[in-house]
Amino acid sequence: MSGVCGWVGYGQSVVENQQISESMAQVLTRFDHSRSQIYVDENSSLAIAASEQQLHYFHKNDIIVGIWGHAKFNNDELNQLILSQGIAGVLLDQWVNNGPSIIESLLGEFICCLVNAKSHEVFIAVDRMGTRPLYYQILENGLLFGTSLDAMMRHPLAKDEISNQGIYDYIYFHMVPGPNTIYREPRRLLPGEYIYYKHGTLTVERYWNAQFRENEVQSFSELKQSFISLLHTSMEDAIAGYQHVGAFLSGGTDSSTIAGMLQEVTGKPAKTFSIGFDAPGYDEMDYARIAARHFSTNHHEYYVTPEDVASAIPQVAAIFDQPFGNASAIPSFYCAQMAKKDGIDLLLGGDGGDELFGGNVRYAKQYVFSLYERIPSVLREKIITPFALSTLAESNINLFRKIHSYISQASIPMPHRMETYNLLIRYGYQDVFTEDFLSNIDINEPASQINQTYHKAETTTLINRMLAYDWKYTLTDNDLPKVTKACELAAVDVAYPFLNSEMVSFSERLRPELKLKKTKLRYFFKEALRDFLPKEIITKQKHGFGLPFGIWLQENKLLQAQAADCLTDLKKRHIFRVNFIDKILSQYLHQHASYHGTMVWLLMMLECWYKQRSR
Repeated sequence: MSGVCGWVGYGQSVVENQQISESMAQVLTRFDHSRSQIYVDENSSLAIAASEQQLHYFHKNDIIVGIWGHAKFNNDELNQLILSQGIAGVLLDQWVNNGPSIIESLLGEFICCLVNAKSHEVFIAVDRMGTRPLYYQILENGLLFGTSLDAMMRHPLAKDEISNQGIYDYIYFHMVPGPNTIYREPRRLLPGEYIYYKHGTLTVERYWNAQFRENEVQSFSELKQSFISLLHTSMEDAIAGYQHVGAFLSGGTDSSTIAGMLQEVTGKPAKTFSIGFDAPGYDEMDYARIAARHFSTNHHEYYVTPEDVASAIPQVAAIFDQPFGNASAIPSFYCAQMAKKDGIDLLLGGDGGDELFGGNVRYAKQYVFSLYERIPSVLREKIITPFALSTLAESNINLFRKIHSYISQASIPMPHRMETYNLLIRYGYQDVFTEDFLSNIDINEPASQINQTYHKAETTTLINRMLAYDWKYTLTDNDLPKVTKACELAAVDVAYPFLNSEMVSFSERLRPELKLKKTKLRYFFKEALRDFLPKEIITKQKHGFGLPFGIWLQENKLLQAQAADCLTDLKKRHIFRVNFIDKILSQYLHQHASYHGTMVWLLMMLECWYKQRSR
């Protein structure tokens, strides 16, 4: 796993810079103890730490190139040169001739860094899907960067002032979405972006953006053949160089596909790893077992307990260099830990399948709401909507209440309609945060950010706009950090075959109705794999990989004590209203454990993050 860090434009001596760089690199290797390559001179440094399969480093004529991850070129001739020169060496040669534009030809999961110590020149880039984070901070005479904010904070010029806006965004989104961070000054590159710094001038450019080609026509059989071939290629690219590979297996469509394909590509039974919960409505182990039997995998299981959750909370909170509120990081960690104990070096995740092929339940819901827009606007706005919102609101008739609910939601324009279930909006930000805290933030920032992302996609269809939106907020900002960091904590590498660049391109040219056919989710995907996956997996209802934290919090004394301690300490930070925190534990949680338990988790993880940073 590990990562990269470095800077240009600071230093008193090579000895001092070596010490700083080694200190920063220690953060990168704190769990997997992988080897690192460090270059320093009087005013710059580049450190890259990774497993043998992910570390690519080249130094020539004062220029250092570091590539972390699994990358290749979209050019066969360049890929042949990799065999003799290494990808970092080939990239340097191409840089000399083409400059920053060379990044457009790089495919796969990667972080790319180039430092020219002589000219004080820096080039850093993230892959098209932002599978790994890359942060940066502008210095007075240079640039500081790294894949870990914690590593960057060990630099003498790092600015560690907490951003109130970052805290607000965390409660709103349950994570801090890029380009913002939890700190006031450091920023994060967005997917498909690069930074070029030279002579004191910094340029941030987007070299890739989703471009949906919605009118391309291919027969189903041609599409299926291309898709199956891409699955094999994606798997081969992901596991290249690894001897001990396994797969997460939740029992869903994506993880089952990865498990089955792993067996096909390697020609031997795949090792699969599943997590269960002894809680009604949360356990999908039966489906994982169906997939495991179907593909004859070497299957491993572990049931996470409330005690496991309590034990893991401090270390899981600490592994994230920003507050992170996706509770599924806990079972992801225990699954990765189980794989590590079994000798696995690389785990394959099914993340991205829903977002590439239309598998999230809200896609179907938003399609149903969009039907209301087909009614002529004059009729909607002048007659139907006013009548429904005023007359039907107080009705005791169930049908009328449903009509009122439908029209009230359908009348909200996208993308804000997707936020109607947002926890912070439901509670009301004035009732959650203190007045002093709110005086220093922009409450409209999340809505503005959401709107900009949603409308930036080059598409005319609802489904593709939602997909592009989820590529950032669901994948880059949420699910990928969750799994990546959980695996880092367990000292296991992770790869995401569905996010192979060619697979993403295939999704872009797949017709919208093949992703969402009215309310049928991922229509093409399921039809293409109908003869490959078990019938029960194809037909099962979509089920998230959730942690039953709210339910367990009501029953488990250890979790209750842990929550009470965290929230008591959080009150002292004067961010949240004391009466809101008190009501969460004493009143709201008993009304709906799962729903309000999410807010308890968010608050706990924020306080745990604070405590870990103060050590």
